Amino acid sequence: MARSTDELRRLDKAHLWHPFTQMQDWCASEEDPLIIESGEGAYLFDTDGNRYLDGNSSIWTNIHGHRHPVIDAKVREQLDKIAHCSALGFSNEPAIELAAKLVELFPSGELSRVFYSDDGSTAIECACKMSVQYRQLVGEENRTAFVSFSGAYHGDTVGAASLGGIGTFHDRFASIGYPVTRVGSVEELFDLPSDEINAVIIEPLIQGAAGMRNWPSGMLKRIREWCDANGVFLILDEVMTGFGRTGRMFACQHENVIPDFLCLAKGLTGGYMPLAATLTTEKVFEAFLGKYEELKTFFYGHSYCANPLGCAAALGSLKVFEEEGVLDSLPAKISTLKNALAKETTRVPHWGEIRQVGLIAGIDLIDEKDGSELDWRLETGARVCRLARRYGLLTRPVRDTLTLMPPLCCSEEQIQEMVFALAEATNGLLSE
Repeated sequence: MARSTDELRRLDKAHLWHPFTQMQDWCASEEDPLIIESGEGAYLFDTDGNRYLDGNSSIWTNIHGHRHPVIDAKVREQLDKIAHCSALGFSNEPAIELAAKLVELFPSGELSRVFYSDDGSTAIECACKMSVQYRQLVGEENRTAFVSFSGAYHGDTVGAASLGGIGTFHDRFASIGYPVTRVGSVEELFDLPSDEINAVIIEPLIQGAAGMRNWPSGMLKRIREWCDANGVFLILDEVMTGFGRTGRMFACQHENVIPDFLCLAKGLTGGYMPLAATLTTEKVFEAFLGKYEELKTFFYGHSYCANPLGCAAALGSLKVFEEEGVLDSLPAKISTLKNALAKETTRVPHWGEIRQVGLIAGIDLIDEKDGSELDWRLETGARVCRLARRYGLLTRPVRDTLTLMPPLCCSEEQIQEMVFALAEATNGLLSE
C-alpha cells in the first residue's frame, strides 16, 4: 500500500538531506514539502494529484518533456538487455553509437573524441585534468593555471568549485582546488600574461547560477581568437546551455566557435538520468598515446562512465531532435517568451531587468519605489516561486532573480501560462 503524503513528508524530514536547502526551514513543523510523484510532457504531478508546469525543466535538465515515448522506449529496450557494465576495459553499443552521434553534431570534425562521466561537475573535472596532463605530456609543464570569470558556476566537486566565481557557493572552499585567476571581462583576460595559462573556461552566451547574466555579443569569438594566438585551451561549459536551450543545438554555434574541450551533461539524456560527456580534439587525444610503461594513460574515470541506460536515453533524445524538428520549432517559442515577458512586466512594478537567451530567462526583483535590489535575506525570490505553485508553476529562483527555463516541448500557450503565473505570484506577494 502506498504511503500517504503526510507519511512521506515525515520520513523525508527524518532522513533526507536536500541539496542547496536550509534544512532547518525544510524540517519546520509548519513546512509541507512538495513531493513529486509523476510527470507527463511539460507537467509535474504531486502526491496529492496537483498539476504544475515544469518551469525550470527539473533544474535545467529536461528537454523533451517527461515520459517522452521515444526516450522511454529506448530506455526500456536497453533495460531488457543490461542496465550497466564497466567501460574500464569493455565497451557497449549505446556508448559507441552515442559517441558517433555527438561527434556528428560538429560536422567540421574538430571535436572527434568523447569521454564519458556522470554529471556536469565530472565533465568539467575531466576537461581540466585532461588539459593539465596534456601540457605535461608535450613539455609545457609550466602551463598549469586556469582563468575563469566572475559569477561563474562550473559544479560542486572540489576542482570544479575552485573555478567558480560565486562567493556563496565557493568561498568556504577557496583554500583548496586549482590555481585560478578570475576576470570580469575579456579586457581583463587580454591583459593577463599568458605564458603559464593552461585554459580559459566559460559558460557561453549566458551565466546560469549568476542569475542568467548575458555575455556581450561576439565575446566568445574574441576569447577563441585570443586563446589561439596565445596557445591557451578553451573549455566551454555547455552543461546548462547545450541541447537547444539557446535556440541552437549548442550555444557556441551562435558565434561559430569550436572549443578545445566541450562539457555536456544535464540535457544530454533529455533530462532522464545522470550522464556527461567531455568532447575534445584528435590533437589532445593523440598526446595520450604511447607504450604502457610511459604512463601516458589518462587515469581518470568513474564506475558508471558510459552507462548503457544513460547512453540509450541520450540516443532517444537525439532521435527526438531529428524526427520532431525540435530546433525548427524554437524561434516561435523564443519569440512567445520574449513577448509574454514584455507584456507582463508592464503590470508588475517589482520586475526589473529581464534577460533572455533562447528559452532561458531571468527576471530581477526590485524595490518598486527606487528600483534598488531587495534584501536577499528576506528570500523574496523563493517566496514568489512558492506562491507561483498556486498558479500551477514550479520553478526556482537564483536569490532574487526569478528564472524560467521551460522544456523545449512546451507549447506557446504553456509558455504564456508560466510567465503569467510568475507575474501573478509577484504581484500577489509584493503588492499587498
